[in-house]
Amino acid sequence: MLRALYSLLTFAAEPLVRRKLARRAKVEPLYGEWVEQRFGHYDFATWPATGTNSAPVVWLHAVSLGETRAAAALLARLRESLPGMRLVLTHGTATGREAGKALLQRGDVQVWQPWDTPAAVGRFLAYFRPDVGMLMETEVWPNLVAGCAQQGVPLCLVNARMSDKTYQQSRRLRWLAGPAYRSLHAVWAQSEADAQRLSALGAPVKGVLGNFKFDATPDAALMAKGRAWRAAAGRPVLMFASSREGEEQMLLDVMKQKWPLAHVEYAREAPEIIANDPAKSAPLPFQLLVVPRHPQRFAGVAQLFADAGYSVAQRSQWGEAPETADVWVGDSLGEMALYFGLAHVALLGGSFAPLGGQNLIEAAACGVPVFMGPHLFNFTEASTLAAEAGAALQCADLAHAVTEAVATATDANRLQGMQDAALGLGAAHRGAAMKTATEVAAVIRNN
Repeated sequence: MLRALYSLLTFAAEPLVRRKLARRAKVEPLYGEWVEQRFGHYDFATWPATGTNSAPVVWLHAVSLGETRAAAALLARLRESLPGMRLVLTHGTATGREAGKALLQRGDVQVWQPWDTPAAVGRFLAYFRPDVGMLMETEVWPNLVAGCAQQGVPLCLVNARMSDKTYQQSRRLRWLAGPAYRSLHAVWAQSEADAQRLSALGAPVKGVLGNFKFDATPDAALMAKGRAWRAAAGRPVLMFASSREGEEQMLLDVMKQKWPLAHVEYAREAPEIIANDPAKSAPLPFQLLVVPRHPQRFAGVAQLFADAGYSVAQRSQWGEAPETADVWVGDSLGEMALYFGLAHVALLGGSFAPLGGQNLIEAAACGVPVFMGPHLFNFTEASTLAAEAGAALQCADLAHAVTEAVATATDANRLQGMQDAALGLGAAHRGAAMKTATEVAAVIRNN
């Protein structure tokens, strides 16, 4: 009865969803393509809707960019365990869908996640007839889970995580969340804390397998190019990785305070500060590289630093090497390995504003020390592991993080120690993707 009310609300919201997609498509055109897929309408000439191919159909939902990148390691192991499998890959965001193209092989398809109405979910399941479904990390939708249960599709939550904030929200909505979590076929959690929270909601947790983002391998060619550019930079490169809205302005405020002369307008306004503190008369002691988390903000972030008086060079405008500028803006997709190759040290976006942080495992895999803010509730386990290993440092605020990052980048021994710790972190926690693939293959064989 309660889910019926939820279903009525999601059905009524369809026109709003369409309008939202149309607005987003003005900035990210991919949101305006294949819109009908979101409501369960498909037309693939090469896909047999009646299941004429005997190979298993594996459905994986990776909502956005981070989940899609992490899915690469799992899919590689699954293809080894299930030769000839056909992949149905779904996403909710344009960045996820763009990155997901690289994961497809002949016979696979890629579509938008169905909007969570019984009708859209039913059409999706009837068309693709998956032998197993996997939701990456957190994406549990009530009608999606119910539809799978009704049609006999074992739906698993893999690489599962649940922050305390999400847990409390789910408890408040237990009338809706409880049946959804209980109806999952299996859950494999990243950590014991995740497992405990999921179990408390009724989820069938089958084990704690770790985080298979540790199994991802950075693109070697991009890493090599980044390191060559880093060597030619002539000064330490400080990266703001996956920065979120508001955090770039916070960084600007820190830079103005610490290095006024590097900020032309401020230097003119405050000569007495420079006279009283000669250290503040120096230009920026680092090359700043800012990589915003969301592509729709690329241009705005570049303009923000330009308006503040800094010279800016965007990755999309570089030739064979980065252009000379105070600030580099990473405005491309699929090149995080290049950017981490460029960086000596990194600030963790999303952790300085109350946004929960970002995944720092990719930085560790590239051997880049990370300096984090106080807000890490979405990635507590990985952040704790990195800090305990000496690959990351949690700081009270952005000013503290910048100070520590610059000090580390200019101290060869300290930098090397943190770089080694970062590389060691990944080596110590690999293997979750293979364990998960083994469990999922067993689900298909036993179903």
